[in-house]
Amino acid sequence: MREALGLVAYQVGNWSEALSELRAVRRMTRTDDHIAVIADAERALGRPERALDLAKEVDTAKLTKATQVELAIVAAGARRDLGQLDAAVVSLQGDDLKAEKREPWSARLFYAYADNLAAAGRKDEAIRWFLNAAEADAEDETDAAERAADLSNEDKNADANADTNEAKDTEATDE
Repeated sequence: MREALGLVAYQVGNWSEALSELRAVRRMTRTDDHIAVIADAERALGRPERALDLAKEVDTAKLTKATQVELAIVAAGARRDLGQLDAAVVSLQGDDLKAEKREPWSARLFYAYADNLAAAGRKDEAIRWFLNAAEADAEDETDAAERAADLSNEDKNADANADTNEAKDTEATDE
């Protein structure tokens, strides 16, 4: 019951209640099945350091692969919250980050990686990984294709604006 309450609270954005319920479940069951959700709720409450502490203290070998990947995504987000953009990108690199992989978590991992690349100003790589995420996203869980298109359009708009400004500068010097 507490587990269900905690997960529902998390889904509706009631972070404090989600933490309370899921921490209780963690204590009672002595498992870390919901550690990624707990860490993400900490982030949502503005405590990225606590999210990172949770990610470091848990024995990831005892977690399912899906939970390991989700925890890595949350930890990368916490690093990003702290302004550690390069660390966020690097923390997601590993054996699971291969464009040809098609695991249940691949689309979310690729998306998180792309999102952090974009935040770090690595737009071309971000576009490529958003496209990888879109290809891996059989369930349409992400807006990866739209994000890739938006980033690509930003480049086109920036080029068009640069051309317009260059033309204006040329006109101004010709006068």
